[in-house]
Amino acid sequence: MNAFNRFIMLIVALLLLVVPVLLLLMAFGVIPAGLVAQYTGYNAALQALGGLSGSVFTTVVRAIIAIVGALLALIALLLLLRELTFGRRVSRSSVMDDTPGKKTVITTGAVRTLADGAAREAGARDPSTTLSSDDGAYSVYSRIKVPESGNFTEVATRTRENVRRVLDGQGVRVKDVEVTVQGTAS
Repeated sequence: MNAFNRFIMLIVALLLLVVPVLLLLMAFGVIPAGLVAQYTGYNAALQALGGLSGSVFTTVVRAIIAIVGALLALIALLLLLRELTFGRRVSRSSVMDDTPGKKTVITTGAVRTLADGAAREAGARDPSTTLSSDDGAYSVYSRIKVPESGNFTEVATRTRENVRRVLDGQGVRVKDVEVTVQGTAS
C-alpha cells in the first residue's frame, strides 16, 4: 500500500473517531454548539442536533444507535491499528526465482525454520528466530542458548555465519543476521 493510500486511511479512521466524540461533547454541553458552528459553518445541522433530546428516542432506537456507534468505533480502531502497526513488518513470503513459467516463493515460516535449523547445526541450543523484512530482504534475529562447555562468542559467530550461508544457499535475500546469546542450555 503506497503512502497516499495510507494517508487517506488514517484520515478516515481519525474522522470516524473525532466526529462522534465531538457530537457527544456537544450533546453533553461540554463544547457550545455556537463555537463548533463558528469553525465548521454547519449552523442548520447543529441546530437540528441541538433540538435532540434523549427522551425522544425509544428503547429500540437507542439500541440501534448504540450498535451502530460501537461498529463505527470498532471500524475506526481497526483502521488505525492497521495503519499504525507496532513492531517489525514481516512479509508473508519472498520470491526466490521469478523467471517466467517457474516462479518460486518461500514463506516466512519456512525461512524461520531454515534459520532455526542452521543455528542448531552451528551448535546452538533452543534457537528462536524472528524476522522482519524490508524491500524483500529479511533481517533475521536469532536468540540462542549455548552448551555449558561452549564458548559464547564462537557459537554466536558460527550461528550467524551458518544462518546467512543456509539462507543464501536457498536463494533467500538476507539483509542482516543478528544473534543474541541468552545464556547456557542445561
